[in-house]
Amino acid sequence: MRRSALARPITLLLGTTLVALAAAVPAEAGGHGATALPAVPPRAETAALYDDEAGGNADADDPAIWRNAAAPARSLVIATAKEGGLRVYDLDARPVQSVPAPPAPGPDDAPGRFNNVDLVHGLRLPAGRTDLAVTTDRGHDTLRFYRIDRDRPGGPLTDVTDPAAPPVFSADQDEVNAQQTAYGLATWTDTATGRSYALVSRRHRTTLALLELTATAHGKVGYHRVRTLDLPAAFRLPNGDSWTPCAEPGELPQVEGMVVDPGDHTLYAGQEDVGIWRLPADLTAKPQLVDQVREYGVPGRYDPETEECTPGDDPGYGGTRLSADVEGLTLLTEPDGDGHLLASSQGDNTFAAYDRERSDDNEYEGGFRITAASPDLDGSEECDGAAALNAPLGPRYPHGLLVVQDGHDAPADGDRAATGFKFVDLAEVTEAVDD
Repeated sequence: MRRSALARPITLLLGTTLVALAAAVPAEAGGHGATALPAVPPRAETAALYDDEAGGNADADDPAIWRNAAAPARSLVIATAKEGGLRVYDLDARPVQSVPAPPAPGPDDAPGRFNNVDLVHGLRLPAGRTDLAVTTDRGHDTLRFYRIDRDRPGGPLTDVTDPAAPPVFSADQDEVNAQQTAYGLATWTDTATGRSYALVSRRHRTTLALLELTATAHGKVGYHRVRTLDLPAAFRLPNGDSWTPCAEPGELPQVEGMVVDPGDHTLYAGQEDVGIWRLPADLTAKPQLVDQVREYGVPGRYDPETEECTPGDDPGYGGTRLSADVEGLTLLTEPDGDGHLLASSQGDNTFAAYDRERSDDNEYEGGFRITAASPDLDGSEECDGAAALNAPLGPRYPHGLLVVQDGHDAPADGDRAATGFKFVDLAEVTEAVDD
């Protein structure tokens, strides 16, 4: 979610758990402002998307990278465009397919709105194992599933969603229309059982749901709920005060960016105005806060006329590397178990890198910015979603690829706000973090 740092919606304290933090995150030698970070230019960008009637209400949000094992140079980037559905691109950022979001079920209901996307590899269907693109349909409060076949006539994605798949959180259409619906997404497969799952966050709530994916005899894919977990909505500060992030009345601090480490099934979840949580992907243990946003603990007063927050004095309990919102969590994995957790620091247009290994307590290892490569190829601002793949992808990206959303694509078309996706050489990202 893109928001001004001064426009935080207020959250009500509704009997939620208070989390005690022993001390504020200290400013370490590795902490720095945005100006000190190395700059990494993109190599390509997608055509701009426009969130207006002429543009099909398309708004770039979240990408995933599908590797074509037989022909890595013919791999794909699959990305959400909210009411614009899904977009599929080749490695030159050229469009391959556009998949529309489903229409509203009734004249007063919300239309389909694809928020986040992730991949499932090798799900068993009656016709054999297949790779799937999975997306949260925020408009309908469901997951949708698309089989990936690179050489299928008409485009690589085919809808295989079970029409009987229930809402993830809502009890009926009235609740769906209230839009406290499926939002963030991360998928994972339990290597011990072979079962595949989706973790889904709820818009304007702190709830995470674990869903097991299921295949029907007719080759469709659905899901059922295994369990849910609520992250904290209120926090006990070191001075004894209780704090909740500033938000519109009735809204709780939501999660969007999520990723599961396939090595140890650890879920990392970005609570936008709070920080990054670490917990088991099966949601069976207490979450731990890896890092906090700079705004952590800052009081705010919501003005219903301007729909903005006025921040109070900073008590100094926040972190030093992330500016709200924390978004776009992705993993840069290495075969030996090393690598990085990357996070979009949306409030200052930077990215933070943490050690992937839990034995090092996800130590902060550096950061970078994605800046303009030329007047016609700008960088990434207010990044929502990101995806990294550390694997050869042909001659253009022999060391892997990072794809990030750009919340302010430039140059703009007059007064039309534009968004899109930037493609970045992963080797340059690794070099920037390791410097």
